[in-house]
Amino acid sequence: MTASRAFLLFGTEEHEPEARHLQAGRLDAELVGGNLRMIRFSGTEVVRAISFLVRDRDWGTCAAAITNLSVEEEEAATIVRYNARFQAPDGAVLECRATIELFPDALIFDARFTPDRDFETARAGFAILHPIVGVAGQTVAVEHGDGSIERSVFPDRIEPWQPFKDIAAITHEVMPGVEAECRMAGDVFEMEDQRNWTDGSYKTYVRPLALPWPYVLKAGATVHQAIRLSIRQAGAAIPKVDQESGPIAVSLRREQGTLPAIGIGLRPDEMSDELLDAGLIRALGARHLVCHFDPDAGHAAAALRHFRQMADSSGAAVTLECFVPCRRPLDVELGEVARMVRDSGLKLASLAVSPSVDRQSTPPGSVWPECPPLEDVYAAAERTFPGVPLGGGMFSYFTELNRKRVPADRLAYVTHCTNPIVHAADDLSVMQTFEALRDVTRSVRAIYGNRPYRIGPSTIAMRQNPYGSATKENPLGKRIAMASRDPRHNALFGAAWTLAYAATVADAELEVLTLSTLAGSFGLVAGPGEPVKEGHPRPLFHVLRWLAALSGGGRIAVETAAPDRVVGLGAALGETSTLLFANLTPDLQTLRLAGPARRRLTLLDENWLREGAREPEVRAQEGESIMLPANAVARIDILSGIEQ
Repeated sequence: MTASRAFLLFGTEEHEPEARHLQAGRLDAELVGGNLRMIRFSGTEVVRAISFLVRDRDWGTCAAAITNLSVEEEEAATIVRYNARFQAPDGAVLECRATIELFPDALIFDARFTPDRDFETARAGFAILHPIVGVAGQTVAVEHGDGSIERSVFPDRIEPWQPFKDIAAITHEVMPGVEAECRMAGDVFEMEDQRNWTDGSYKTYVRPLALPWPYVLKAGATVHQAIRLSIRQAGAAIPKVDQESGPIAVSLRREQGTLPAIGIGLRPDEMSDELLDAGLIRALGARHLVCHFDPDAGHAAAALRHFRQMADSSGAAVTLECFVPCRRPLDVELGEVARMVRDSGLKLASLAVSPSVDRQSTPPGSVWPECPPLEDVYAAAERTFPGVPLGGGMFSYFTELNRKRVPADRLAYVTHCTNPIVHAADDLSVMQTFEALRDVTRSVRAIYGNRPYRIGPSTIAMRQNPYGSATKENPLGKRIAMASRDPRHNALFGAAWTLAYAATVADAELEVLTLSTLAGSFGLVAGPGEPVKEGHPRPLFHVLRWLAALSGGGRIAVETAAPDRVVGLGAALGETSTLLFANLTPDLQTLRLAGPARRRLTLLDENWLREGAREPEVRAQEGESIMLPANAVARIDILSGIEQ
């Protein structure tokens, strides 16, 4: 049976909800699954999204079942009405009646919702997303519940806590002469900087985090909330901003520094498969093994002996990513781990430690769990592992590192991970996380200076859930927030995401970047029912192999005229300069790379995958135009180097 295009691109036959374009005058938006996104005035994004969302007790998203949808398009307005049904894991149902009214200078989103029985939720209500690009660092007026006005700026560096609380309205300048006011009603709203989780937005949401959660919506009680977006225009008519057409221009320049070494994660629960696939570590060229070790999960001597076997077969350096339970004296707990490491014969190139309690997030307003000071944890690690370079930070996400900043003076490096599906799992939102990822690394550098810096393992799927009791199961291979498996990891989308991640963090001068485990749902090897034959390397393997080959090469900064569609990075090794590009979209994109040079092109695209994903073919590339099919990754080798 011939694989469908959707399966090759996304690893799933699931189709995303169809977007319907709504417009009234110069104000337009996309209606997707009952919510609004890409709300624009005169072609400029004003608000990224206005959504009515329901979270379960563990912050998982309750999907909306939409019925009775109607869209009335009149001369001066568009009106949408629908019913939505949300079901919690315990079977409780929340019924919502929603109305959206779009006018040339205003938008109103109204929701009334009632549970059939007591409904346990971490949040139920509206979320408004303001974009990052063109907004970060700009002025904003925040009206509070008492009518007072706070004049401030949207955070530039990522704010660990809520920049604004008790919000009744937010007003900001969209473009010269145009202001947008977003007014909220029906509950208390506050804002968080969603770049903490690599979301490309500032989120204003209902119900302060300092209040207890989960909480209960009482059976039969109706709640009413509403959002009104108003556009205020002064002066002359505003020209419409149209998206540029034609090929995307590429500019190159040599930069200081090199590209990071590539790491691969190892997990004790994947030991048997990792042994079968051990040869891929050498084939890929990974130089670091990030070995997950958690005594609370039952990891012990057998896991360490396995890590030694993998290190011996691959020749890669070993970092032990070690949780510390912190329930007994630190020297005792870490001393037991050190003894097992010695007995296994495992040689550590570095050790990263973190208290076990820090695997879970401590939201604003919550009580920090009991834990020894990090200075004491690090000191105990130094005593029990003398001479081993010590890393610290968070094994979860930048959010936790930003909120609980580590004493880095005694650390050999700082580390954290990221995950793109904490809040939303649609394709567009996942690719928009790169807008925020650059600010993540910039913020880390602002906090920790030139301290050596590592990221990962970071994958599309969520390794562990710092915000609830567990990650979400995904047996049907859908796009699910906080899922432990994501089908896109297995397909071209995953390859493009991996390359885009490396490109986005290239200027952060990372020491090690880890974007995959070896085996399992976060790994390099295909399982049954995937776009690649079972047991063969997934598409992202080839991307990571290219990145590993460029490690240590002189960095070439690659800028494209449309970074929301195509991103790239490059490095010079000897007389050859290599450029890598990723198409972040499901549409064909064309690049324009000027300059007379001999070039070779290698392409990971839909045709390559359909034909069996064999070793990618290298062919000559002539002319300035480079065609990038949907979610394709391209390698360009410039044989004569680039202009200085």
